[in-house]
Amino acid sequence: MSLPEMPPNASRRDMRKMLIRLRMEMHRQEIRHESQQLLEPLNKMRGVTSNWKEHLGIKHAPLWGVAVVTLLGFLTGKGTKSKGSGGVSRLIGLTTGLLPLIKLVIQGSSRKP
Repeated sequence: MSLPEMPPNASRRDMRKMLIRLRMEMHRQEIRHESQQLLEPLNKMRGVTSNWKEHLGIKHAPLWGVAVVTLLGFLTGKGTKSKGSGGVSRLIGLTTGLLPLIKLVIQGSSRKP
């Protein structure tokens, strides 16, 4: 923003108008800056959703996704003898435990030449 030139013989009214314009511009820039800070996480998530394979560092992610879904299908099938919500908590614990391990295995295999 460039500051406007003030004529040497400006009246009080002109100076007041200029001061109001400067304040309005300052508020506009302040609102713009605050809105950019608020939208930063949203823009970050948009980038993650468009390049989710690169952000996760997983090659062949659809294949691994199918493998995880199949594994979870076997673990939660009707053949298991879990009762009530105990099976759900067991499944959640197993899933949260296996995901980092699977990611480490995938990253280890992708580093080999």
